[in-house]
Order: sequence, then structure tokens, then C-alpha cells
Amino acid sequence: MQVFKLCIKVLEKNKTAMLIYIFIFLVISVMISRLSVSKPQTGYADVKTDIAFLSEENTPLVNGLKQELSKSANFVTVADQTEALQDALYFRDVTYIVRIPKGFTERFLKGENVRIEKTTVPDSVYGAYLDMKINRYLTTAALYAKYGGGMPQKKLVSLLKSDLDQTASVTLKPEKVRSAETVESGGTGTTFTMYYFNYLAYVLPAVLIFGIGAIMQVFNNRDLSLRSFCSPITARNYNFQFLLANIVFCIVCWAILLIPCALLDPKHFFSRATSFLLLNSFAFLLSAGGLSYLIGNLVKNRSAISALSNVCSLGPSFIGGVFIPRLMLSDTVLKIASFTPTYWYVKANEQIEALGTFDFSNLASSYGCMAVEAGFAVAFLALGLTAGKKTRVAG
Repeated sequence: MQVFKLCIKVLEKNKTAMLIYIFIFLVISVMISRLSVSKPQTGYADVKTDIAFLSEENTPLVNGLKQELSKSANFVTVADQTEALQDALYFRDVTYIVRIPKGFTERFLKGENVRIEKTTVPDSVYGAYLDMKINRYLTTAALYAKYGGGMPQKKLVSLLKSDLDQTASVTLKPEKVRSAETVESGGTGTTFTMYYFNYLAYVLPAVLIFGIGAIMQVFNNRDLSLRSFCSPITARNYNFQFLLANIVFCIVCWAILLIPCALLDPKHFFSRATSFLLLNSFAFLLSAGGLSYLIGNLVKNRSAISALSNVCSLGPSFIGGVFIPRLMLSDTVLKIASFTPTYWYVKANEQIEALGTFDFSNLASSYGCMAVEAGFAVAFLALGLTAGKKTRVAG
């Protein structure tokens, strides 16, 4: 087992650097997973902004507008002086100033072209949102004023309030829904374990590329390669020992990275759903190992391998749904991400997470994603073997 022992010696020589990688990536993954559980990424909350509302008249229509804006704004008292208003905007005491001119209501109800004065912080998201709220209120009010047959202002405002209080329900796609019932029926739900498994897609490739790249650097050395093939060891035995060492390295890294999750969230880690997450992570392990083998055959410089380990872990994680939920990414980005195993890994995790019952029909789509990951592994391995053969022939 000389080849196997040599691989282990190479890994031992680089163990300090790899342990630093593992430690740093684990700290980052654990921190982000903890934050993701405490503050779910897919949630939405309507945040109020501070505004100044200045009106030169007191009418039901204006009061109704102020009441509608109160759903999205906190009213701040600011002196009606140019300098005071400018200072309030500059120091961000307010982000939006509304001024209702005298005679606005009368002219508006007559259908005249009258505008509300507004001042806002440049390129403010809150300003754009409040513009939409004001325009919606006034557009609806204009319709009632035009076709309402001269109805009293109080009735008009009452109808406006009834219309604008209506909300629409939003339903996410089934594969992206995270339900609390999932946990009760054996799923993982939005737990630390779920997020941690997603972040394995960030950790695993980086560590494997660095480790396997170090092995490949040694074995692709021209002098060592010639000595190895001149030795009594057969090519089959040589390849078997080399492959065995890489497999052992991949599995050991995988197991080490899973231990923190089991220790930090044992309740959800030892659940039925996690067994399928483990299976999915193993499929991703194969693709990450294949990618590492390919890079190790293509790149000969240690610094380049270190850089690629970061690029190949961070890049797909950003576009594949690890750091940013897939439902927040555009279709174009997701199409690009589908050419990486990370996309299919995260997709399978989300599908498993949303399941309440784990039978073959429900898991079929997840198994399909795992098959794609395995397909990536085969493709990377085939390309790596081709690159390695060309390197040996050229050498």
C-alpha cells in the first residue's frame, strides 16, 4: 500500500492548512446558520419610515390620506421652516416630507390638475414606496370623485378606506414552502440542521479541492510519476490505492463536517428527514470530489488551487441558493446556476425540508436532483481522467 501511504503523508503534511480551512469555514457556516434560524431569510416585514406631514388645510380627504400613510410611516414633528426641513432630511430625522397646499381638496374634487408637494432623500426605497401609496390613494379617490355623483367627503373617505384595506394572499411554490407542520411530521423545517446542510455546499468543495489538489500536485510530478510506473506495482493496483486514499479523505472530511451539526442540533439531526439530507450531501460529496480531481489535474500551482477552492465554493453558493434563497433569485440566475451541482443540492434539500411524509412518490423529485449531482460527479471524473492522461503523455 505504498501509494496509499504516500497520499496519507501528503495530506498529513498539509493538515495544518486544511484544518485552518475547515475551522474557518465551520465558524462561518455555524454563525450564518444560527442567524438564518433566528431571522429567516424568506420572511417579509413591513418596516415603517419616518416622515413629516405638513398640511395647510384640515379636510376628511387629507386626514384619510394621513391615516393611510400611517400604515407605512411614523409621523415626525418638524418646524415648517426651510432650514429645519432641510436639516431633518440631511440628518435622516425624516426620509420623506409631504406638504398639502391650501385649497388642494376643493381643486382635487373638481378634477383639476393639482399636485402634492414632496421632498425625499435621493434614490430612497422608502420614498418610492410612499409615492406608490399616495398615488394609489389619490387615483382611487379621483375615480370616486368623478363617478360618485358628488358624494360627501366622509363617505368617499370611508369607501377609500374599505378598498385600500383589502389585501391579497400570496402562496409560494410548493417546493419552496417551509411549514412548521413539516417538523411535527418528521421533517426538518427551518431548523439549524437544514441551514447547516445547505452551507455544506460552501464548505465541502473548498476543503476537498485544497486537499485533493495537494495530492495531485505530488503525483503529477514528472519524476515521481516515472518512478511509480517503473516500480513493480501494477497500474491497476496503483490506481486502486490512489483512488482509495482520495475516497477515504473525502469521507473523513464529510464526517468531520457533520459532527458539529449533530452536536449543536441533535434533536433535528437524528430525525428521519436528516437521513435523506445525508444521502443528498453524499451525492454532493461525489460531485465535489470529482470537481477536485479535475482541478487537481488541470492546475499545477498551489496558489492557483487555493484561489480556485474559494472561487468554486463561493461562486455557486451565491447563485445556487446557499447564501441567497432561490425564490429571491431571477430566472436567468437560476438557469445559470443549474449548470452547477450546488443548485441541485440546495433544491433537493428544500424539497426534503418541505415534505411531511417520506415515500418514494414524494421523494422522486429529490432523487432526481441527487441523480443530477451524481451525473456531475461522473462528468468531472471523466474530464479529470482525460486531463490526467494528456498531462502524462505530454510529460
